[in-house]
Amino acid sequence: MSEDRHPLFMPLIFVGGLIFGFGLGFSQMARPEVVLNFLQFEDFGLLFVMFGAAIVSGIAFAVMPRIRDNAPLTGDRYERRLKPFDRNVLVGGAIFGVGWGLSGICPGAAYASLGVGNVTILWALAGMFAGAYLQGVWRSKRATTETAPAGAD
Repeated sequence: MSEDRHPLFMPLIFVGGLIFGFGLGFSQMARPEVVLNFLQFEDFGLLFVMFGAAIVSGIAFAVMPRIRDNAPLTGDRYERRLKPFDRNVLVGGAIFGVGWGLSGICPGAAYASLGVGNVTILWALAGMFAGAYLQGVWRSKRATTETAPAGAD
């Protein structure tokens, strides 16, 4: 952790996570059957939840850089970090979407789902951790082979 962060940084991250988790539980996004009904075009209630989150985020991203130059707790500058749209983004997004469709839950909501008593979501969480681990191993091996000298055997 950076030395120049405000002492309330970590407690406020925790409080923000609690609010986020409560919101997911309250809006029913932590229930896989509700999410699956949305993905099957049977229940559009989650559309309002997503629009609400997008509106709040959009306003925050548009207004905060005009009010302050730096984030209050970290001191980091407000700036856009554009990432390239490449094959990895497309493949990763497709895999994420398939996992979301199969389990009915995304990673953030999976933890909130535990809070509403859904213990079978532990299977999905185990799959998420295994997939993230395997991707890390794959990326490490790929980086090692790409940086190896061409003539080395």
